[in-house]
Amino acid sequence: MLGLQAFFFYVFAIVSVGSAMMVVLSRNPVHSVLFLILTFVASAGLFLLTGAEFLALILIVVYVGAVAILFLFVVMMLDLDFGRIKQGALQYAPIGAVIGLVLLAQLIIAVTGSYYSPQLSAQTVMPTPPLEQLSNIQALGHVLYTRYVFFFQMAGLVLFVAMIGAIVLTLRHKPGLKRQSIPVQVARNPATAIEIRKVESGKGI
Repeated sequence: MLGLQAFFFYVFAIVSVGSAMMVVLSRNPVHSVLFLILTFVASAGLFLLTGAEFLALILIVVYVGAVAILFLFVVMMLDLDFGRIKQGALQYAPIGAVIGLVLLAQLIIAVTGSYYSPQLSAQTVMPTPPLEQLSNIQALGHVLYTRYVFFFQMAGLVLFVAMIGAIVLTLRHKPGLKRQSIPVQVARNPATAIEIRKVESGKGI
């Protein structure tokens, strides 16, 4: 049984890493979203192997069933000009390189930190309580909303900023297109909202 679990672990891990790389390297945005869905499915398999059924179902139901499919429909329906969007992207390359190096350093510390500082893992890892005391959902909620509540709120803020950035990138101002002005709508009064005309019998306006 242990050999079978190890086999499926390597299968899901290879598929997850390979599809994650294809999300970034694929030139077609539709293919990138499809590889993203495959990454979520493989990650859900890894969560199932570790006994975190709730996280696996969240990946399938929420991310694959809603978010990734929404991405796919948005990319297919908007018909974005990615060539125009990518213009001037090289000027942000230094900032992207710095952020990439910081993330790489964090990954190296997370993977190799226990070898250089054994007490580091003891300080960061919390023991999982037995299932008789707390279920997976209760244990996850207890840790997420107590010890890591600040990071949880920061992640929500980052997603909010990313959503606003996506709206700004896809917003198009076409000439001659009528748009609603909220201040003008609020400032309307009966004198400006309606116009009363006396129409003579048998004549139009």
